[in-house]
Amino acid sequence: MSSNQVALLLFDLAFILVLAHGLGHLATRIGQPPVVGEILAGVLLGPTLLNGAVSDTLFPHEIRPLLGAMADVGVTLFMFGVGLEIERQALRGRGRMAAAVSLGSTAVPFVLGIGLGYFLLRGHPTDQKAAFIVFIGLAVSVTAFPVLARILSDRGLTGTTLGGIALATAALVDIVAWTALAGVQAGIGSSGSHWRVALMIPFVLVLFLVVRPWLRRRTRRGDGRATTSSWWYAQMLIGALLCGAATEAMGMHYIFGAFLFGLIMPSDGAERLRADLMQRTRTVTSLLLPVYFVVAGLKVDLRQFGWAETAELAAVLLVAVAGKFGGTYLGARGTGLPGRPAVALAALMNTRGLTELVILGVGLQAGLLDGSLYSLLVVMALVTTAMTGPLLTRTYKKPVIVPEPGSPTGEPVRERDRSTSVTP
Repeated sequence: MSSNQVALLLFDLAFILVLAHGLGHLATRIGQPPVVGEILAGVLLGPTLLNGAVSDTLFPHEIRPLLGAMADVGVTLFMFGVGLEIERQALRGRGRMAAAVSLGSTAVPFVLGIGLGYFLLRGHPTDQKAAFIVFIGLAVSVTAFPVLARILSDRGLTGTTLGGIALATAALVDIVAWTALAGVQAGIGSSGSHWRVALMIPFVLVLFLVVRPWLRRRTRRGDGRATTSSWWYAQMLIGALLCGAATEAMGMHYIFGAFLFGLIMPSDGAERLRADLMQRTRTVTSLLLPVYFVVAGLKVDLRQFGWAETAELAAVLLVAVAGKFGGTYLGARGTGLPGRPAVALAALMNTRGLTELVILGVGLQAGLLDGSLYSLLVVMALVTTAMTGPLLTRTYKKPVIVPEPGSPTGEPVRERDRSTSVTP
C-alpha cells in the first residue's frame, strides 16, 4: 500500500466510526436501537447518495478489499458473540412455550416467504430457483437475537415473563435460522465440494463432545481468575477464528464456525466467564461492525428505485411483517399467553437488525440475490427493526410485578391490571 492509501484507510475508519456511532446515538434518542442508525449510516455512504460521488471519493476500489477484510473479522466475532449470548438457561421452564411460539414465528413467515419467492422470481431470474425460493422464505423468517436482547434491556423487560419468553423464543429461532442457512448453502455448493460439506458432521460432533466438555472442566477449575485473563480471552478469539476458517474451508460460510464456537461455551457455573467474554467481544465488535455496515451499504443502490421496485418492496414488507406478527401471535395465544403480551411478543420477534444483513450478505455472495433485490431486503431489515420500538410502546410497558424465575407459563402476566400497562 502506498502512503496515500494508508492515510485514506485510516481516515475512512475514523469517519465510519464517527458517523455510525453518531447516528446510532441519535437513534437511541428517538427510542430506536443503535443498529438502526448504524445501518442507515452504511446506506448513506453507499452509491445511493449523490449518485455515488461520496462512496467513490471516500472508498476507492483499492481500499474496499481492506475494509471488506476488516468487516469479515467483525462479523466473525459478532457471530461468536451471538452464539455466546444464546443463554440456554433461558429455555429452562419455558421450553414448551418457546418451542410453540418459535414454531409459529418461523413456519408461518417461511411458508409465506416461499410464495414471495415465486413472485420475486419473475423479476430476478436465477439458475438456482429452488435455493432462491427457500432463501427468501428464510430471509423473512429471521429474528435478530442480539437486537431483541438490547431492546429488552433498555426497556427493563429482561427479568419479566415477556422478556424471558422473547429471549428463549429468539434463541430457538436463531438456531433454526442458522441451521437452515447452512443447509441452503450446502445444497448450492458445487458437486466437487460436497464431500467437504460432509465434514461439518464430525466437526460439530468434535465441538460438542470434545471441546465443550474440555471448556467446562477448565472453567470449573480454580476460582475463575485464569478464565478472565487477557490470555484466556485471546484463546477464545483464536478458537472462534479457527472454527470460522474451518467451516469456510469446508465450503460453508465462516459465520457458522464462529457461531458454533460461541454456542458451545459452558453456561452452568461459568457466569463470570461468559459475562467477561461478552463484554470484551462487544468492545471489539463496536469498532469493527460499523465497517461491515459500510461494506454492506456500498452494495445497496436505490438510484433506480421505480414502480416495479416499490411493488416488490411492498410485497416483501407485507409478507415479512404479517408473517412474523401472525405466526408469533398465534403461537403465543395457543400456549395461553394473553392478547396484549402476545402482540408485544409479536412486535419483538419482528426485529431483524444485523442478523438479517449477515444472512443477506451470504445470499449475495452465493449468487442467490442480485444487487436490486439485496437492496430491497436491506431496506426491509431497516424498516422492520425500526418498527419494533414504537409498536412495543403502544402495546406493552414494564410490568410492576417481576415474575418468579420458576414460572414456566407466565402466570403473572395474566394479572393484567397489575402487571401490564397499555397505552391508550
